[in-house]
Amino acid sequence: MDDGAIRRVVVVGGGSAGWMAAAACIRHLAPACEVHLVESEEIGTVGVGEATVPHIRTFNTQVLGLDEAEFVRATQGTFKLGIQFRDWGRRGDAYFHGFGSVGLDLGPVAFHHYWLRAHRHGLARPLGEYALQASAAAQGRFLPGAADAPAGSPLAAVAYAYHFDAGLYARFLRRYAEQRGVRRHEGRIVGVEQRGEDGFVAALQLEDGRRIAGDLFLDCSGFRGLLIGQALGVGYQDWSHWLPCDRALAVPSARAPELAPYTRSTALEAGWQWRIPLQHRTGNGHVYCSRYLSDDEAAARLLGNLDGAALAEPRPLRFTTGRRERFWERNVVAVGLASGFMEPLESTSLLLVQTAILRLLDMFPTRACDPVLVARYNAATIFEYERIRDFIILHYKANQRDDSPFWRDCRHMPVPDGLQETIDLFRRTGRFYRNGEEFFALQSWVQVMVGQRLLPERWHPFADQMPEEELVQFLQHVHAVIRNCVEAMPPQQAFIDRHCRAPEAA
Repeated sequence: MDDGAIRRVVVVGGGSAGWMAAAACIRHLAPACEVHLVESEEIGTVGVGEATVPHIRTFNTQVLGLDEAEFVRATQGTFKLGIQFRDWGRRGDAYFHGFGSVGLDLGPVAFHHYWLRAHRHGLARPLGEYALQASAAAQGRFLPGAADAPAGSPLAAVAYAYHFDAGLYARFLRRYAEQRGVRRHEGRIVGVEQRGEDGFVAALQLEDGRRIAGDLFLDCSGFRGLLIGQALGVGYQDWSHWLPCDRALAVPSARAPELAPYTRSTALEAGWQWRIPLQHRTGNGHVYCSRYLSDDEAAARLLGNLDGAALAEPRPLRFTTGRRERFWERNVVAVGLASGFMEPLESTSLLLVQTAILRLLDMFPTRACDPVLVARYNAATIFEYERIRDFIILHYKANQRDDSPFWRDCRHMPVPDGLQETIDLFRRTGRFYRNGEEFFALQSWVQVMVGQRLLPERWHPFADQMPEEELVQFLQHVHAVIRNCVEAMPPQQAFIDRHCRAPEAA
């Protein structure tokens, strides 16, 4: 009797997205289900170096069972405590969006309300000095946590992520996946065979005549969207009226003498530049809007702002920020760039790959791909994309720069209603309320809004109940705890040298 179970999953495309999908599927579906991956070495991948968010640790260690030190060595990785933003509020400004908590909440009231009151009266240090990640990053220190730290100590559980070479990560996962049974097929796809009765994809036709059949297909083919877009005709929702940057240039440069435990994002004339320190080199890129800046000017800006010698010519990338109208159509699920593009300002590219894979495993279907299940998957993914989109738009909308048409236009542009409501609520009351299971929480929104000078008119009235002397003592106590924790952390370079230094970087 046919139970309708999926017996063969086919992943279309390699790179980080394809091999993350193949690795997760083979670990959790085998031996009942075969996993095949089709890619062509003639078709390049977009990955040029990656910064991530802490959720990648869950994927690596819990979903795949990887050893952290082995992974970091294999990918020339470093550790990341957050993102330093330069020149985003006004030129000369700098703030830190760190992972983890900020300060110490008192009962039902978040720490930033007390900080806002003290800041208004000149009694507070910058917000980042009350956060472990921001304070440690400023001194180049890193520790994943201390097993002997007392309960409640910021060192008991440190939130962190990674920087790594995306090409090396894909290669690492390929070895992992193939050792566990994933079958890789080298070749170009020249045709997609669909069933006449329902339009489901039945098989892929390769250039050399091979036919790769499957029950469920994961489209990791990048911007082309070979299955989800070209074969099934699922449309694309364009968000460039909110996120106008449409091009990027990426270039590696010589390894930095000191490994900073954070990504750096510097706002430029018509976009921004990233800096990602790895063990063997530094990854750099310039994301910009071609309506305000030519490609040659963008390349000159990028090369002129490197911390070390360029190791290659800048590599161009063109994109349209947005998402697919649907992410799961018939028996095809889009993963990675085939599903949409979000500029890497908050390092969410691999997060969206990871959540797509885990959501699919949670909602894993039979061959019929029940429409109710598909609709639920699509609704959850749309919500995720749109809330991350709004958080990224916030960075552009909340700028106070007046030195270029790009930044003036961003500051005055209309934004999605939900984002405008969030901004208005914070500006008037100091409150932020997380929307369901959206990815970025209160600490993230507050750090960015305060960091870009979007300061509230008021704060929670409970914060006014604390006597001023007690308020000052409270902030001094939090600052002292953070300072003592940072002093207990080694420099990141020392931690890497001891635990996970890559042979090539020795």
